[in-house]
Amino acid sequence: MGTKLERIAEISAVTRRPIFTSLYHLINEDLLKACHRELDGKKAVGIDKVTKEEYGKQLDSNIADLVKRLKNKSYKPLPQNSAVGTKEDTGSDL
Repeated sequence: MGTKLERIAEISAVTRRPIFTSLYHLINEDLLKACHRELDGKKAVGIDKVTKEEYGKQLDSNIADLVKRLKNKSYKPLPQNSAVGTKEDTGSDL
């Protein structure tokens, strides 16, 4: 990762509630490709059911599209699966 991102990570680690005005200027294709390379392909797929391998087949076009949507602020992440982590109702209020 770049030194600017490392500085942001450092500020976040030592500051209780850091305030950043915008991080969009740090997001570019090179950064996202580096992030993709660092992902562990053996982990479970995300909410969109796309594996690292599948996404990587058209990595350049996928990343270019993602950067475009992020910069235009038109990227809408899929909602998190709310069923994850819920407990089954056992009928007792321990």
